[in-house]
Amino acid sequence: MITSRSAILSDAQSKGYAVPAFNIHNMETMKTVLETAQELRSPVMIAVTPSTVSYMGQEFFINMMEAAKKSYDIPICFHLDHHEKVEDIKVLIESGIPSVMIDASHHDFEENIRIVREVVEYASSFGVAVEAELGRLSGIEDDLEIDEKDQIYTNPAQAKEFVFRTGIDSLAVAIGTAHGLYKGEPKLDIERLGAIQREVDIPLVLHGASGLSDELVQTTIKNGICKVNIATELKMAFVKGLRQYLNEQPDANDPRYYFKYAVQEMKMVVADKIKMCGSMNRG
Repeated sequence: MITSRSAILSDAQSKGYAVPAFNIHNMETMKTVLETAQELRSPVMIAVTPSTVSYMGQEFFINMMEAAKKSYDIPICFHLDHHEKVEDIKVLIESGIPSVMIDASHHDFEENIRIVREVVEYASSFGVAVEAELGRLSGIEDDLEIDEKDQIYTNPAQAKEFVFRTGIDSLAVAIGTAHGLYKGEPKLDIERLGAIQREVDIPLVLHGASGLSDELVQTTIKNGICKVNIATELKMAFVKGLRQYLNEQPDANDPRYYFKYAVQEMKMVVADKIKMCGSMNRG
C-alpha cells in the first residue's frame, strides 16, 4: 500500500527505528526491494534520482508506482531523491509522487531557503512531503561529484533556522557521510548529529549509508536519524550477480535467467539493510 512519507517517518521517529530508502534503477531493482520488504514486513521508501526518472521514463515510473499500490500491503512511499530542478519536481508532484527532495544545498544559505520554500509551498497543496539538505556531502550522486575538501557539515543552529523558515518535513544532514564508496574509514560526527537533533523536531535523514557498519548506522538512529539512504551497495550487488552468472555461462542470452542471480545478490543486501535499520516487522 502506498502511504505518506510523513506517516512512515513519524512512526519511525516515535518508535526509534529508521526507514530504509533504496535508490532503484529499473523494474528488477524495484521489485527486489519491495518483495524483500514485504517478506520482512518492513516499511520502505523507493527513491529515484533525476537520471533514473529519465532512464525509466516518467510515465513508466509512475505506472510502476501505481502497480505497487495493488501488489503489496506494507507501508511504501515513493520519493524523488536529489532533484534540483523545481519545475521537474512540480511536474512529478502533479503526476502523483507523494514525497520529494529538493536539493539546493550547493547554493548559499539564503538561496537554499528560497528554493526550498518555493517547493514546500507548491507541494503542500498536494499533500506532498518535502525533504531538503543543509550542508554538502562529498562523493558522487547521480551526475554530481563533490570533492572531499568541498564537503560542508551541517551547522545545528542554522539547521533550526532552516527548518523553521522552509517548513520542510525532514532534513538531510551532512555529518561526514559520503555518496558512493568511501575512500577510507568513515568518521561521522555523532556529537554534531545529537546537537542537530536537539535543535529540530522533524525526522533527520542519513545520506551515504552504503559502506557504513551496522553499529555506526544504529548509533545515528539513536541520535535522530529516521531515514537511511542506500544506493551504491544495491548497484554493486546487481552487477555482482550479473557478472557471476555471465562468467559462468558465457553463452547465456536470456535475461530472465541471469537477472535471477542479480536479484539473489540484491535480496541479501536489502534484507541486511532492513535489519540494520530496525524496521523489520514494523510494516
